[in-house]
Amino acid sequence: MDVVTFSWQKALGGEAAHGVLILSPRAVERLESYTPAWPLPKIFRLTKGGKLIEGIFTGATINTPSMLCVEDYLDALNWAKGLGGAKGLIEKANTNFAVLNQWIEKTPWVGNLAAVPETRSNTSVCLTIVDPDILALNDEEQSTFAKGLVSALEVENAAYDIGAYRDAPSGLRIWAGATVEASDLEVLTQWLDWAFAKQKASLKAAA
Repeated sequence: MDVVTFSWQKALGGEAAHGVLILSPRAVERLESYTPAWPLPKIFRLTKGGKLIEGIFTGATINTPSMLCVEDYLDALNWAKGLGGAKGLIEKANTNFAVLNQWIEKTPWVGNLAAVPETRSNTSVCLTIVDPDILALNDEEQSTFAKGLVSALEVENAAYDIGAYRDAPSGLRIWAGATVEASDLEVLTQWLDWAFAKQKASLKAAA
């Protein structure tokens, strides 16, 4: 890959709104040999006089970010190193996903949104509600049910921001990356069962 980008908040929970750009030698050569036909805002310019502005990649700042944010991310990287680096992080995420997947397999009201196992994320685990009574509702009613389940958990301080992605089918989205503990996810599954039962009871009462 010639150009790789990522943001600090992904996977390690660092400060949002900061991005990292990694360029290969071939990408640098392209930057130095190509002049776009359109103007670029100064903040996006990576070359000057046909040469790469190397200071950008060695600590120079354009619009100065918070140095505390930089230190926060360095701390996150040291924490990750202490877990065994990339291998340790992946192993922890796999363990966390296994906790959720074991619960899903024995729980009749919920399923993995990604039907094909090979396409499932082991960090941002997306779930769908497969209870027949809920599936019998229209799309708007299913969405309302899922949102009610999420709200019930938030009221109890049991989970936050676990609703499905905005453009995804109604359901749940649970972070299972290395920044959470398997024991906490085990407790969360009990809360999820409680919230589902609560919402379904409310649905029947309303009917």
